[in-house]
Amino acid sequence: MTAMLEAAEVARRPRRPRSAPPAWLVVALACAGQFLVVLDVSVVNVALPSMRADLGMSESGLQWVVNAYSIAFAGFMLLGGRAGDLYGRKRMFLVGLGLFTAASLAGGLAQGDAQLLIARAVQGLGAAVLAPATLTIVTSAVPEGAARARAIATWTAVGAGGGAAGGFVGGLLVDTLSWRWVLLINVPVGALVLLGSLLWLTESRSGDGRRLDLPGALLVTGGLAVLAYGISQTEAEGWTAAATLLPLAAGLALVGSFLLVESRTAAPLMPLGLLRVRAVASANAAMFLSGSAMFSMWFFMTLYAQNVLGYSPLAAGAALIPTSLAIVVGSKLAPLFMRRLGARWVAVLGTTVAVAGFAWQSTMTAGGVYVTAIMCPGILMMLGAGLAVTPLASLATSGAAPGEAGLVSGLVNTSRTMGGSLGLAVLSTLAAARTGGVASPEALTEGYALAFRVGTGLLLCGVALMLAWLPRKVSAN
Repeated sequence: MTAMLEAAEVARRPRRPRSAPPAWLVVALACAGQFLVVLDVSVVNVALPSMRADLGMSESGLQWVVNAYSIAFAGFMLLGGRAGDLYGRKRMFLVGLGLFTAASLAGGLAQGDAQLLIARAVQGLGAAVLAPATLTIVTSAVPEGAARARAIATWTAVGAGGGAAGGFVGGLLVDTLSWRWVLLINVPVGALVLLGSLLWLTESRSGDGRRLDLPGALLVTGGLAVLAYGISQTEAEGWTAAATLLPLAAGLALVGSFLLVESRTAAPLMPLGLLRVRAVASANAAMFLSGSAMFSMWFFMTLYAQNVLGYSPLAAGAALIPTSLAIVVGSKLAPLFMRRLGARWVAVLGTTVAVAGFAWQSTMTAGGVYVTAIMCPGILMMLGAGLAVTPLASLATSGAAPGEAGLVSGLVNTSRTMGGSLGLAVLSTLAAARTGGVASPEALTEGYALAFRVGTGLLLCGVALMLAWLPRKVSAN
């Protein structure tokens, strides 16, 4: 009887609340999600010829294997960020990762080009919901100060590493297995991260019960998607073709309508007052301008290695490993420098280092040697990128109220992605115009070198913008 009474007393005792998971575990899960998102921006590039041969795709259809992902990713980013604020960061992380993983499976098993393109678009949608949640989860799990700066640096390094590893991972999978595995590899990794997130992430939100601004969401998503489509047309059609000008004009009109709606609605998707916060506006402008040059680096370096120097896809990916490590090193060094110099000066320093790398790379020749033609300038470019992105992300998020954290995270990713899309379209058009349709190594080298010279100029403009506009005294959080 005594044993029964003791058992009943134990049953009546309230359960202890589950202790919060350690911050490092939360950061690791968020970074794993960000790695998958960024990896899939670039991993399919080396698999495109195999996809075309297996599925019988046209040249224009092949282009949309990349564009379907990037357009959906950029177009839905703000919606994903706001949804995390309103409905819960963990919930949106799980929804985005689930969509991304399921679409990866569908794309890897695709039996036709239409199925593959739809899967890539759904991947981009999942990534747009997932990516803002990753940064918000990181900043919510770690208190302000040096610890948060280190956590953001880790998030930056992992994301940058995903983009940098895309070429090597894609080449390895295509050479050893098949093109399908550049998508199928996401399935077991995504399932593991989903399981860990269900077990260890805790929910947070700051929406105050407000509803999602659907009119604003549709307008900005449509505007950014149509703009991204117009940008993607420039390489094939040119800047003066109707196929380019019409979607660009329509996209601008939709974005203008979005701004008008946001100025009048009671619960806007993006409060326009946020853009009056100097840290948010200036950091995002700098991220857009820097991304327009730095995102293009991987594209042109891979083409130069394969089309001019004769590297295989796997060899080209391996050649960029030192460059991949450089951006990780830069991201990890950034918090140390931020404590001594401040976020503004570290962003300027990093961009200046990248300028030196871009200027060196613009001297490339058709008979270049690996160490001086790829490795050393690549290390400078990506070391600088790693140093610059961490303080810019810190500045942008430091200017946001808790209820706007997901939105600002989405805005950071949108600025970087849209800057990269626009920059790649412009630089590709310039490079193609310089070659004049000639595919010789010498002509291709001239086109690629021009792209890096223009990229150097864009980054110099970025340095000037940072010096003039970034706030001088903001804590490195």
